Amino acid sequence: MKKLFFPALLLLALLLFSSFFEPTMAKSLFCASKCKARCRKAGQKERCLKYCGICCAQCKCVPSGTYGNKHQCPCYRDMRNSKGKPKCP
Repeated sequence: MKKLFFPALLLLALLLFSSFFEPTMAKSLFCASKCKARCRKAGQKERCLKYCGICCAQCKCVPSGTYGNKHQCPCYRDMRNSKGKPKCP
């Protein structure tokens, strides 16, 4: 009985972990693909991808194209940094 307890507990923990991990992974894949397209022509791609990812995670959307079109995603458009400038690329 004791020999089966630990493997069963481990299996249960893995199943629970995977059920929470999958939606998070799907969301990040959405943001990653959208931000990759958005930052395709950026001069500082790593910085663009970082801030686009932050904005996408909060707003759940990214405007189309590489520049402009922020009217498509008001949350993305209205997000500001500490200096009052637009946060999202």
